[in-house]
Amino acid sequence: MYHKPKAMRSVLDPKYLEYCLSPLYDIGDWRDCLFWLRGLNDTYRIRTGTGTYILRIYRQSIAESDVVYELSLLTQLEHQLSAVNTKVSVPLPQKNSSLYTVIDAPEGPRVAVIYSYLTGTENVLHDEESCASFGKSAAELHAALDRVSLDLPRPDLDTRALILQPLNRIVDYLGEGHRSAAYLREFAGALTERIIAASPGLDWGICHGDLHGNNNAFQEGDAFTHYDFEWAAQGWRAYDLAQVRHRKRLPQEKKEPLWQALMSGYRSVRDFSEQDESAIDLFMIARRLWVMGLDVEFISDSGALDYTEDWLEEFIDEFRSYDIA
Repeated sequence: MYHKPKAMRSVLDPKYLEYCLSPLYDIGDWRDCLFWLRGLNDTYRIRTGTGTYILRIYRQSIAESDVVYELSLLTQLEHQLSAVNTKVSVPLPQKNSSLYTVIDAPEGPRVAVIYSYLTGTENVLHDEESCASFGKSAAELHAALDRVSLDLPRPDLDTRALILQPLNRIVDYLGEGHRSAAYLREFAGALTERIIAASPGLDWGICHGDLHGNNNAFQEGDAFTHYDFEWAAQGWRAYDLAQVRHRKRLPQEKKEPLWQALMSGYRSVRDFSEQDESAIDLFMIARRLWVMGLDVEFISDSGALDYTEDWLEEFIDEFRSYDIA
């Protein structure tokens, strides 16, 4: 029974957010709060008497424990990266030193965090120089993550998270009796076996989790500042770099030279073995299944119109081309 309207996902009024949050922060009078971007989470730009900031309102399915992990990680990373060019966007402390607030929304409680505002540009990594700089930055980030110590619960970015959970979500959406369900299960099973067989000896540690190099880093000069650590967790570093490797918008003839430039930049800071590099292709495929599962997860937010048989067949054709199953 419904006793009041229920939202799947609301867009909160900036004035409401100012009312809830402005008394909590010592950042001056709020001059404006502008709804900036509707992505997986909602982003607002705040301007106050002391500067410009970014407000993230996490979607309702993100638990407090998830945000606590991300913010604890960023707090340590800021210190660990102090001696290198690579930086991370950090949360602003409130007057009581808390780094987040839980606010009421029509769909349920949502977590709000104000972050430092980043200058610079989003580099789409279409030239060798920027790829080398990004590779170096990714290596500095991984090296710093190796020094982070977090005793907080967090599921690993293992085959369960990358393959099994997305698979189950996709099949639930299609229906177990759908003509493609059996193939998807066969494909996912074969991919899991390949990754498990390749995994002994691979570099394992905390990963960014979404290090694709487009909309989660800003560049100033040769330096990158990384943000959006929502998916960060223990995982294979080859998976982290596979996300940069698989960028569809690159011309085919540029892909290999740009990748080698990125690898050269990475290896100028930190080792990345031939075994790790040889696993990249497998993790590129796993990433595509994960993305398909993410599409399904957000159908309730964006609508089902774009996720019909054409969407399914495009993924199925891609998966068949890999000759995994």
